[in-house]
Amino acid sequence: MSQTQSPQPIFDLPTLTRELELDDRVKVAGVDIDGILRGKVILKSKFFSSLKSGFGFCSVIFGWDMHDKAYTTPTTISNDANGFSDIIAKIDLSTYRRLPLEDNLPFFLLRFYDRNHHPLAACPRSLLARIVGEYEALGLEPLCGAEFEFFNYKETPASLETKQGVGLSPITPGMFGYSLLRPALEKDFFTDIFTQCREIRVPIEGLHTETGPGVYEAALKYAPALEMADRAVLFKTIVKQVGLKHGIIASFMAKPDQTLPGCSGHLHFSIRDSQKNNLFFDPSAGPSEATDPYRMRGMSSTMASFLTGLLVGLPSVLALLAPTVNSYKRLVENYWAPVYINWGKECRTASIRAIGADLPPADQWAAMADQDDERARLLEEGASTRLEMRVSGSDINTHLAIAACLACGLWGIKNQLDRLPGKVEVTGEENLAYPRGLKLSRTLQEAVRVMQEPQSIARQVLGDEFVDHYALTREHEWQAWENAVTNWEVKRYLEIL
Repeated sequence: MSQTQSPQPIFDLPTLTRELELDDRVKVAGVDIDGILRGKVILKSKFFSSLKSGFGFCSVIFGWDMHDKAYTTPTTISNDANGFSDIIAKIDLSTYRRLPLEDNLPFFLLRFYDRNHHPLAACPRSLLARIVGEYEALGLEPLCGAEFEFFNYKETPASLETKQGVGLSPITPGMFGYSLLRPALEKDFFTDIFTQCREIRVPIEGLHTETGPGVYEAALKYAPALEMADRAVLFKTIVKQVGLKHGIIASFMAKPDQTLPGCSGHLHFSIRDSQKNNLFFDPSAGPSEATDPYRMRGMSSTMASFLTGLLVGLPSVLALLAPTVNSYKRLVENYWAPVYINWGKECRTASIRAIGADLPPADQWAAMADQDDERARLLEEGASTRLEMRVSGSDINTHLAIAACLACGLWGIKNQLDRLPGKVEVTGEENLAYPRGLKLSRTLQEAVRVMQEPQSIARQVLGDEFVDHYALTREHEWQAWENAVTNWEVKRYLEIL
């Protein structure tokens, strides 16, 4: 471990006291509804005095949007009537890290609670922790991976303000995915992303250029669900900080340019038991004309139920996977982005991609009893069986997106919804959706309307209090869009009319 690399999490006071012995201040931050870290630096004495019962934190972070503008409709958490009073912030010692870009400052993530010390319904980390707890109560552990694409511009906050987002200069030209040449043009920036993320204990499994000028894609190392979400929000923040250091603006906006592919934020899911077995994989399982004709070989009943729950629940939680007005500009055809509610084995045009070993039919599998090496290879591949949610964009609040997917999947498991709908074939000749022909909502307004329905799956698995709060924030976002006069309108109408 390097001198600045973040240490392992702390769970006891004596160790914590020793770790912070030479520090005089600590940085703490929580995740807001848009997936943005909101925090402050506090004295070490305040930090220690807050460990038991937390400390007051202004509730306005759940009463305003990403630009600090109060929501059109006041939230129940923070409003004029309650004086924008404090909520309670509690420090999560398991998230201990040090910030190499800030003089190795100690850092911890927060969870938010109401004045009665009940978990705040709108707190993304608390919501995901609750969903993970439901899995743990059944002896299950959900695991996740995340991949983020992001544009990089040779700009500063000041130049962005001057240009108003028009005529930005990407760090590299043209379309050159997986290039070994393009990263050399900004070698220090590219390398620094890897280095700084490693130092803050956010391991990157792979980093490469994607199709688009100045576009990178990073795959974060697979981890337990809450840890994965924490790593994701830290990753985005670190990338932006590293960018500023190198005179670069990194953006996780879903679709910055209508002529280019958008930025995906794909999420991978699997579940393991207390023995670390992947419960999505069953080498004896396969399609059955009588019960489940579309099941992938090696797909367990648990995986089939999770997948079915996710497909059925997807319309209801879409607003969490596509949280902004701009998100829906990415979800269009011909850009490898999903538009139908469907799934497919190793299919990158479907909403959900099933990834697993290419197992032979059951009779051939049985006949391979004496082929130890080949069986071992397939079993090893099968241990990585998982589902990839391809609807989500890079603009997601990762805590909320993971919570939504896991909640729908668990709903499917509990209700044993294991009869899968037709799948998309890799040939592209077949495009069976669930139900056939059903498309994803085309706007944020439409997605929120589905989420708000009285008996929506979102309400069943995430709770009314969260859904009502979240819907209010998205309605505010949609209203801001409806009131905006866009460049397209000016170009189209100003001269002619």
